[in-house]
Amino acid sequence: MTLRKSSLIILVMFLWAACFPLIVAGFAYAPHLTFAAMRAFLAGSALVVLGVMLGRPWPRGKRVWFGIVGIGIGATSLGFLGMFMASEFVSPGLATVLANTQPLMAAAVAIAMLGERLGGRGKAGLTLGFVGIVLIAAPQLQGPAGGAFGLGTAYIFLAALGITISNVLIRALAGRVDAIIAMGSQMLIGGVPLLLGAFLYEDPMSVTITLDFVLILLAISLFGTSLAYWLWSEILRTTDLSRANAFAFLVPGFGLAMGAAFFGESIGLLTGLGILVTLVGVAMTNMDRPKSTQTADASAN
Repeated sequence: MTLRKSSLIILVMFLWAACFPLIVAGFAYAPHLTFAAMRAFLAGSALVVLGVMLGRPWPRGKRVWFGIVGIGIGATSLGFLGMFMASEFVSPGLATVLANTQPLMAAAVAIAMLGERLGGRGKAGLTLGFVGIVLIAAPQLQGPAGGAFGLGTAYIFLAALGITISNVLIRALAGRVDAIIAMGSQMLIGGVPLLLGAFLYEDPMSVTITLDFVLILLAISLFGTSLAYWLWSEILRTTDLSRANAFAFLVPGFGLAMGAAFFGESIGLLTGLGILVTLVGVAMTNMDRPKSTQTADASAN
């Protein structure tokens, strides 16, 4: 792997890790669902425009569009809902770690719904991953804000469930649609329920438009979402997924570093042990799973 390609992969991991800190920073200017909808529409529009400029073909057929709608509801509606609501209750560093346990849930769903089987390493990875989550959650749940942390964790797993369901649909559409156009379209579709929720439960007009908020919105939408996805899709055209995914451990690492640097987040001994055990479990599970499943997971980011 060349230095340029390695640098691009590291950049993608950094962009993904920056999403939770940017979400927290944006709460000072916009309500949760409104902010989530703005991210979805801006990121989706950027990808669709990019696809049109590159001459990529539009999806064809009702079944294909039903699949894209399902991906939008899972990856964007539920995914963004869970991420943005969780950020109210869980610190950015821990949120990044918990969100990146999604391969564990994906593996469990693949076993239950798709009849896939894990080898010994994969089963051990699943066990370690869930043990790690318990170790992470235990000190937080016993603290004075334990109820809030539990609610935040539930939101994160709701996001992970939405992404996992969307992965099944992404696999079904693999090779039948252009990735950039399809991903942009699903973001625009998935943003509609978020916008409806914003009008029902929030005041979208209460957004405070400042230079800081514009920069945060552009960063999370164009860089943390559109650019990250485009770079990742280009990387996977010439790089084996297993080699690219070897860098995935950097996402929670970057997230924890940002949480400590910008939000004063500190990690206790038991939580740190849980993070380590969880990352090892995710790595073992991901390495043991079929390549097609891993490809779907990577596409969902």
